[in-house]
Amino acid sequence: MIYFKNDYSEGAHESILKKLNTTNLVQDKGYGNDQYTKEAKELIQKKLKDKNADIHFISGGTQANLTIIGSILRPHESVIAPETGHICVHETGAIEATGHKINTVKTIDGKLTPELIKPVLIAHEDEHMVKPKLVFISNSTEIGTHYTKSDLEKLSNFCKENDLYLYLDGARLGSALTVKGCDLTLAELSTYLDAFYIGGTKNGALLGEAIVLNNEDFKVNFRFHLKQRGGLLAKGRLIAIQFLELFKDNLYFDLAKHANAMAALITEAVEEHGYEFLTKSQTNQIFPILPNEVIKVLQKNYEFYIWSKVTKDTSSLRLVTSWATKEENVRQFIKDLDQAVKGL
Repeated sequence: MIYFKNDYSEGAHESILKKLNTTNLVQDKGYGNDQYTKEAKELIQKKLKDKNADIHFISGGTQANLTIIGSILRPHESVIAPETGHICVHETGAIEATGHKINTVKTIDGKLTPELIKPVLIAHEDEHMVKPKLVFISNSTEIGTHYTKSDLEKLSNFCKENDLYLYLDGARLGSALTVKGCDLTLAELSTYLDAFYIGGTKNGALLGEAIVLNNEDFKVNFRFHLKQRGGLLAKGRLIAIQFLELFKDNLYFDLAKHANAMAALITEAVEEHGYEFLTKSQTNQIFPILPNEVIKVLQKNYEFYIWSKVTKDTSSLRLVTSWATKEENVRQFIKDLDQAVKGL
């Protein structure tokens, strides 16, 4: 079976494995006080063009979200998030478990705008309700869309005007920043966001994310929060080493570009057959709407999610390509798609 189910089915890029191997027996300090972590933090600060950014390494996205959000908010404060947001759907109530309500917002494309946030603020107007304080967004979103520079500028300005924090889940940040025609850079994120994380797990690393804290208030005692929530790893250098490799020669962005390019090939093939998509995505997650009979044929050789029922005879799929997706597998999928359509 060939997997188009997610972007973490493979292990790690070979250069990361090589670096982990060559540094394996080097003795150093624990809990992120080692030379590799120091170098990785400085490298990311350089890429961000912000030496004041506070960098921390953590094992995964869910842990990053609950640690950051749990450390930021007061007990009576809540999070505003699109209903498709990862914290709303696929984190087993991790944020709620910290005692914070999520105010979900319906969106067309998985993205939040000031206009969508305003009603939540209006509805929560006194001390008998939770106080919305943090806006949660993902880039790319959970349904494959991405934010532009203008999108973030508007959100950032709105949040500042309304005393709200703006936080970005960057599990697939590489994919979002390398879409064709993207006008947003990694370095610009610190300008707009109070905090975000750079995802490694879904872009070539064995595991791990790099948390970036820009708001000075968030930086105070953050390592205590990391420790309390199991994120301060004794062998934290193992994550830092991976980010050293990912950002040493722009490997991070090269891998993301590859994932996007593989998804684009499938998108083109689907469009040639005249089929539509559930969302307009230029990232490595695409959601084609296909006849159920075609889907049954493809399921014989490919793993993917059936996302939703669209009509009696059609359904949307979620196809995800990765940093390691082989072009020959994509080409074979396209051939099989062509054959399945001809067989209708």
